[in-house]
Amino acid sequence: MDKLLINGGNRLSGEIAISGAKNAALPILCAGLLTASTLHLSNVPRLQDVATMLKLLRQMGLGIDQDGERIALTGNAIDRLEAPYEMVKTMRASILVLGPLLARFGEAKVSLPGGCAIGSRPVDQHIKGLQAMGAEITIEAGYIHARAKKLKGTRVVTDMITVTGTENLLMAATLADGETVLENAAREPEVGDLANLLVKMGAKIDGIGSDRLMIQGVSSLGGAEHAVIADRIETATFLCAVAAAGGDVTLKNARTDILDVALDKLREAGVVLTSGDGWIRVQMAARPKAVNFRTTEYPGFPTDMQAQFMALNCIADGSSRVTETIFENRFMHVQEMNRLGASIIIDGHTASVTGVEQLIGAPVMATDLRASASLVIAALAARGQTLIDRIYHLDRGYDRMEAKLSAAGADIKRVKA
Repeated sequence: MDKLLINGGNRLSGEIAISGAKNAALPILCAGLLTASTLHLSNVPRLQDVATMLKLLRQMGLGIDQDGERIALTGNAIDRLEAPYEMVKTMRASILVLGPLLARFGEAKVSLPGGCAIGSRPVDQHIKGLQAMGAEITIEAGYIHARAKKLKGTRVVTDMITVTGTENLLMAATLADGETVLENAAREPEVGDLANLLVKMGAKIDGIGSDRLMIQGVSSLGGAEHAVIADRIETATFLCAVAAAGGDVTLKNARTDILDVALDKLREAGVVLTSGDGWIRVQMAARPKAVNFRTTEYPGFPTDMQAQFMALNCIADGSSRVTETIFENRFMHVQEMNRLGASIIIDGHTASVTGVEQLIGAPVMATDLRASASLVIAALAARGQTLIDRIYHLDRGYDRMEAKLSAAGADIKRVKA
């Protein structure tokens, strides 16, 4: 099992290229099930989750031709309408094959995702929406069995904002009879990126970027070319890394228009940010200032950046309060941060952080994807050596993070256990 060995204290400088967004790439890959034609995708990040999704889609008969960050998907020979537990248990996003399979083929058998380290992620809203569109759904032996001769357009109001639920229902609605209206839809940029691809394929969608999506079903979808949106979470993670370690770095292929809240909090922390078309420059020459924040759905502060900003608060001047409203178990990195000398106290859904002048390197263990990134940030700012175990979490969502940071001056390397 690989680990990361980091000697902290190096300032960062140079350029870092931002990859495509994991949370956009996964549903976009599933959109390949909606058509017999070919999708030509670019800027697809090279991640473990992407590899897992491609393996699942290949098992279903989707034709896949991959060349680095370019992938061609051809859906004219799909012959297996099932996502087995062995695949779904390693990546919850596998549930995203449910809507496309049901819409195009009238049937799908998808394993229930099971547990998730950071908290409960029920799929009941997916099921509720598809049933409203006329699907017959049963759950047997841990599998969702869905059937529908033809989905029917309808109005769906979800009980909660759900990103994958919105994406699943959106893809299903593109091939339904009549109009589907999705109320309380997720507004995340990654949902918009999927919708933009679907429009290129021939779907009729209004309200993209809002919480009310209106989809007029069509009889079939065609091929398209599409570049996956830049990863806003990777962008913000590297911004936090420079803010913690100090330095002057320009992030290329970055989108600032989908990072407003995170950028505002970084400026509040004392970070100097300048940006242009497709780039953002981050400069930090002093100790950061503590910032309070509360996670919420987009366009609010993203839960996927909570741990990384907490790492910054750990070495900040002052005290801060961090409130997590999305996932109940998303403070698992706190224990490992405190091993590095941080001062964090948890009370329910709120963490109280008292900044310390210096963290000290120590062996730590990653517990989930974003917790892994937060430990890297803390290690870059710490004095001495930090060894981060279980970095397979990191590989699920960050494209060669250690290589990018190393090129910017960090003393970081991957080692074998």
